[in-house]
Amino acid sequence: MWTMSKLTLCLVGLMLVTSIQVGAQTKAILTIEPEGSTIISRHIYGHFAEHLGRSIYDGFWIDKDLPVKKQGRIRLDIVEALKKIRIPNLRWPGGCFADEYHWRDGIGPAKNRPKMVNTNWGGVIEDNSFGTHEFLELCKLLNCEPYISANVGSGTPDEMSKWVEYLNFDGLSPMTELRKKNGNAQPYHVSFWGVGNESWGCGGNMTAEYYSNEYRRYATFAKDYGSAKLKKIAAGASDFDYHWTETLMKNVGNRMWGLSLHYYTIPTGNWGKKGSATGFSEQEYFNTMERALRMDELITKHSAIMDRYDPKKNVALVVDEWGIWTDVEEGTNPGFLYQQNSLRDALIAASTLNIFHKHADRVKMANLAQTVNVLQALILTDKEKMLLTPTYYVFDMYKVHHDAKLLPIKFITPDYQLNGRKIPAINVSASKDVNGVVHISLVNLDAGNEISVTADLGDLKWNSVAGEILTSANVTDVNTFERPYQIQLSKFDQANKDGNRLNVKLPPHSIVTLTLN
Repeated sequence: MWTMSKLTLCLVGLMLVTSIQVGAQTKAILTIEPEGSTIISRHIYGHFAEHLGRSIYDGFWIDKDLPVKKQGRIRLDIVEALKKIRIPNLRWPGGCFADEYHWRDGIGPAKNRPKMVNTNWGGVIEDNSFGTHEFLELCKLLNCEPYISANVGSGTPDEMSKWVEYLNFDGLSPMTELRKKNGNAQPYHVSFWGVGNESWGCGGNMTAEYYSNEYRRYATFAKDYGSAKLKKIAAGASDFDYHWTETLMKNVGNRMWGLSLHYYTIPTGNWGKKGSATGFSEQEYFNTMERALRMDELITKHSAIMDRYDPKKNVALVVDEWGIWTDVEEGTNPGFLYQQNSLRDALIAASTLNIFHKHADRVKMANLAQTVNVLQALILTDKEKMLLTPTYYVFDMYKVHHDAKLLPIKFITPDYQLNGRKIPAINVSASKDVNGVVHISLVNLDAGNEISVTADLGDLKWNSVAGEILTSANVTDVNTFERPYQIQLSKFDQANKDGNRLNVKLPPHSIVTLTLN
């Protein structure tokens, strides 16, 4: 990050580092290469819908009498909002719920489906009215790929094998006949399959050695049918468990398409008392951002282990659970994980996506937890009311990076300093889309200082710049059902062309995406 390619910029950088150390420096310098070869997979922008709280029921899947537009019981205002940001995939049915879910309980006439207790999330009764066909109908409406997590913790290889056959086989078999009986003559061609979830914890409390053998067994019986070549994703590590990654790479290797990683930003670092989603001080904000930025360290170290066994990077790192996890909102069911979503959370989302871009040669898929009414949700609902959170708008402004070429960046940033500690104030990523248009996304984490950015664009040909910004007066600001548009995208006009340099003034705690025309 601190190495410059040109001698002049190197000298400027040394001067800037010195000034940062002796005083409040609010300038950043970027060098952006005009070409790149690594593709930012659109699947990095995936989402997650678990049978948890009000995610499915009272979220995607609503009471037939609720006075909102719907198809069957699928809520269409949510569908339209997610289509706008072009979500590429949706992970289901869990999470911890996946390893107690038996798929045959969720097919056939709804009145005949057995009920079960959701032991992980509040002990509520699951009526199985939202099952496999309903989920795949939702994905069809969203125009996204389904990502199904199979039950390894309490299931069997035969159960997963039959689920794959039920969905993907186009020949004569009991499973295809059952699918046709339930209304779908044609196969669904589901490619993304998780082989268990958090098998080190709620998915079975397994050791890495035991799970790697279980993965090999389950994966053996999950077959490819027709054009649906399975992309099998192994249940990977939690946080800093590098032994788990080492063991899976050694014992499973290229038998998996991807290896998952889960990391949540806990504001306090204490799972027992995580901190408020809305009532936090600047020190708590700083601590939270410091923890969020550790995603870069995690990906770097897990990727280094993967590189030793897979230097060609054939196995994807799949960060299929990430986001901020706070205490639930007062008066809500603690097992439902309902939390508000502030500007702070949007800054975390944008910074994390920039980190994923940086590691796009290894990170090929990710899933924010979760889509509706749970954890760092994009959408919150209250009966017929619906609002878009600040995090939603990050995914809206970053959709320009889907399947674009990553442009290498070298940069010098001032620090955001508070009470003797510091983190980089600026993070950034840039890409060139299929039409040759360059987009640059910048995040200023500093809660109090505007930062001036100068970008050297080298030989890149461009004539003008346009942009949009997401910010608000305070990092604690939120959208509410009374004021649903307090935080939303607006036009950004603090960027200009100076020769072939780009000058930008980034307000405090802001996210900006620029388009070079």
